[in-house]
Amino acid sequence: MREPGAGDRDRRPRGTLSAAGRGARVPGAHPHHRRRDRLARPGADLDQERPLRADRTSDDDADRATHDDTDRANDHDIEDLLRRHAPQVLGALVRRYGHFDPAEDAVQEALIAAAAQWPEDGVPENPRGWLIRVASRRLTDRLRSDEARRRREETVAALTPADAFVAPPPGEGPTGQGGRAPSEDDTLTLLFLCCHPALTPAAQIALTLRAVGGLTTAEIARAHLVEEATMAQRISRAKRAVRGAEFRRPEPEDRDRRLAAVLQVLYLIFNEGYTATAGPDLHRTDLAREAIRLTRSVRRLLPHEGRVTGLLALMVLTEARTPARTGPDGELVPLDEQDRALWDRTAIAEGTALAEEALTQGPAGDYQLQAAIAALHDEAGRAEDTDWPQILALYELLVHRTPDPAAALGRAVAVAMVHGPRAGLVEVDALAGASGGHYRLDAVRAHLLERAGDHDAARTAYLAAADGTLSEPEARYLRARADRLAL
Repeated sequence: MREPGAGDRDRRPRGTLSAAGRGARVPGAHPHHRRRDRLARPGADLDQERPLRADRTSDDDADRATHDDTDRANDHDIEDLLRRHAPQVLGALVRRYGHFDPAEDAVQEALIAAAAQWPEDGVPENPRGWLIRVASRRLTDRLRSDEARRRREETVAALTPADAFVAPPPGEGPTGQGGRAPSEDDTLTLLFLCCHPALTPAAQIALTLRAVGGLTTAEIARAHLVEEATMAQRISRAKRAVRGAEFRRPEPEDRDRRLAAVLQVLYLIFNEGYTATAGPDLHRTDLAREAIRLTRSVRRLLPHEGRVTGLLALMVLTEARTPARTGPDGELVPLDEQDRALWDRTAIAEGTALAEEALTQGPAGDYQLQAAIAALHDEAGRAEDTDWPQILALYELLVHRTPDPAAALGRAVAVAMVHGPRAGLVEVDALAGASGGHYRLDAVRAHLLERAGDHDAARTAYLAAADGTLSEPEARYLRARADRLAL
């Protein structure tokens, strides 16, 4: 398997990957470096192709169709491979050289080279080592071309290990080759860096999606409904803020706090994907699936950490309901009205097993308790079969642990389902000051008032909730409920 030499950098296709004949999409690459969107971000239809004409029945056409199907499968496999290795390669370069921006650029060039070359020449025996070698070479080329040429050359030489950072790890390279490459642990270390306490939560999310998730700046901007230039500035500021931060795992006394920040960022990314806070879409598949993918990566590295297992269980169990959350015209369908036959039972089985495992991995924390609640919802074949007394007991434990208003609101709903809507309304009214007038409080109040038979007050609350949300599907749903009560 050849590697691109120094001259290949100038010969690589500009603005396209077509020189390879068929190239996989590069995770995180600039849109101008993408092939057409046949290989889209997670959640897109990867298999949609123009159908063959019915009158083409020759063996050549059949062979061509089979060849195209193989190409699509290979492209998809390569895209997945690049997406999985991208944060590991970036983490390796940052750990060795300490230059975040140039390292990221070098990794992008290596990914582009791989996407152009691998479909033609085949995937190398050690793809991560290949990417590291190419990216490391690109990075050293960049460093040597800077103004402080001589000083930077000396720095690179001093930081480069004796094995030249090119040997694959044992078991990954050809027989007889020694040395090592960085392990996947760099992914977690990179997550810790992206969730550095010096960054705001918004910056942590943006940098995580860019550096670890592999999303482009344009994709992240669309997910947050901001201009691409605004998001680019946010990411640049985040990179400057962590410049000079040591690339290593947190000290033991700081590990729990830093891991909590990482998990909170992944949780926020998932929540925004599952129920978008603003805009025309209820669900942003790319964000939700990316959060699950990243959480799976963290769990592979920390398989016995209950918080990680619990968070993954919560995400999987929640995402399993996605097929039933919207109607034929994209309208929101509330949980108690969903067609549960559409829920993903395979995901529910996985999530339930994870939730049970999480409860054995130490004291039950917030994510473990929320996962257990989600499992009880998903295990109910009908809405009326839901074990609300058990859910209320779990919410009691949860609100005792955390001051989160969302947990308190969930408890109020559980109180209403166990003790009646009037009891739930008392709990909702008690939360009015703590929630700051959030529209979800009005939405829950409206639902409970409707159940209690106070339709005029329910209609007023529904309209107040509709006015408070920036999500267009939620607003349409809330106004439709209000209109129905006006009849």
